[in-house]
Amino acid sequence: MSHDHDDRPQLTAAQAAAVLNPPAGRNGGDLVVESLQGLGATTVFGLPGQHALGMFDALRRSSLRYVGLRVENNAGFAADAYGRITGEVAPLLLSTGPGALTSLAALQEAAAASAPVLAISSQIPTAGLGGGRHGYLHELRDQQASVRDIVKSVHTVRSASQIPSAVAAAWESALTAPHGPVWVEIPQDVLLAETTLPVVSAMDATPRELYPRPELTITAAHLLSNAERPVIIAGGGVVRSDASGKLRALAERIDAPVVTTFGGKGAFPWEHPLSLRSWLEDRHTTDFLEDADVLLVVGSGLGELSSNYHTFRPRGRVIQIEADAGKLESNHPALGIHSDAREALADLLEAVERREDPGAAERVRTVLEKVRVRIDAQELTLEQQVLAAVREALPDTAPSFWDMTILAYWAWSAFDARRPNTMHSAQGAGGLGYGFPAAIGAAAADPTKPVLAVSGDGGAMYSIAELATARQYDLPLTWLIVDDGGYGILREYMTGAFGEATATELSRPDFVALAESFGVPAVRTTPESLAADLGKALAAPGPSVVVLPALLRMFEPTHL
Repeated sequence: MSHDHDDRPQLTAAQAAAVLNPPAGRNGGDLVVESLQGLGATTVFGLPGQHALGMFDALRRSSLRYVGLRVENNAGFAADAYGRITGEVAPLLLSTGPGALTSLAALQEAAAASAPVLAISSQIPTAGLGGGRHGYLHELRDQQASVRDIVKSVHTVRSASQIPSAVAAAWESALTAPHGPVWVEIPQDVLLAETTLPVVSAMDATPRELYPRPELTITAAHLLSNAERPVIIAGGGVVRSDASGKLRALAERIDAPVVTTFGGKGAFPWEHPLSLRSWLEDRHTTDFLEDADVLLVVGSGLGELSSNYHTFRPRGRVIQIEADAGKLESNHPALGIHSDAREALADLLEAVERREDPGAAERVRTVLEKVRVRIDAQELTLEQQVLAAVREALPDTAPSFWDMTILAYWAWSAFDARRPNTMHSAQGAGGLGYGFPAAIGAAAADPTKPVLAVSGDGGAMYSIAELATARQYDLPLTWLIVDDGGYGILREYMTGAFGEATATELSRPDFVALAESFGVPAVRTTPESLAADLGKALAAPGPSVVVLPALLRMFEPTHL
């Protein structure tokens, strides 16, 4: 059996010479940062802790840029956004026990949104591993068990020589479609122990590509080419695989209307004649999708939000392209194609025949008009005015990050993202506190563009501490806080279900004065002056806060 050595990592002559004379004063932490640098990382997020100090000390001997947040969960949200914006692995450095556990809600969001986060946590000393009760600080019986249900893969290191391989394996796992968070944990003594191992170089962790099977592509192309009423649902997988151009080409080739899921915002042009936009929580859209004789679902599992709370019942043939094998046919029988969205759409484009349907655009207009009439009948002028003001103020290429708040729920359906990969929210796992720390991660990824975060007053209180982070790193981001005095959507849910709300009303600070105490300029605005105030804040350098006191209401659901 012969081996092809051409693709093996190679060292230059200078690197080879340096191998025999590694610099003194290195420890296991240096092997971590050298591995990250060797794989191409430039920025790391995190929060130091006692067991992780060897890793953090090594940062100062590296070229890695460190962005330190004030709460581990927020650091996880920042890494999540960095991964979404760049498509690259976002390293997240954590301590043991409480530090590790505090990141879990953010890692759940990264898993739901397929964001490539590489969490590297410390562990108690090696002697304490194995489940005994030794009484070490931060000790858990099985730290891995706390993360295993959330992340794609877990990698435990027990000696310094295992560090580069563990980091590389985790890196590859994070970037293999579907992207997602991964976990590496390294005991304190391994991080601190001096090492004479050579400096890590020539790292390789190239993820394998996920291609569709050709017989499935041929079958799908035949169904679409011969369909009478084909429709496409485009999910987050289209955005993550950078396939929006191929999606548009396919839709135009077969004259198929396209609706984007909330995770797929921006995957298809909002004003395109074939765009059904994102009105998935609307019965008119649901009816239209059910009437399709062939429904192509790309990069979506058709979960609760994408199926109008599981009221969607397709009557036609469903084709589902999905990189996550666990989501294939998990909600509806389909021709399931396990593939990265970009690869599958590329193959479909080559295989489908041109199909012309002059009536498709008119049917789209009819659905959108029905939606407009339904919303207009509910007298929700303020909500539409506020959303329009945000759209007016936000530059087309500027990314926005939306917390779980009423304005965000409106934005899922009604906001024109204008560009792929610019609008993000925590709708994957649905946890509070995502918006502002995620915006920090995006601003760290590309400080040449302003970034917008949108929160309610309840969600804002989760991440107030990160005003200090935004100021410390002088990041170009604006935080819009819609202050309605409580958990607004829960107030609506409880009033609707029980007649009155409990535990939803909140005492809160003067957000303007609070922001200014961090050295962050802030302004209190009105719906009428929001566009101007927001535009001014976004155009200014550094962080800023805009507070809008407003009681917004949600549009009526159609799934009940």
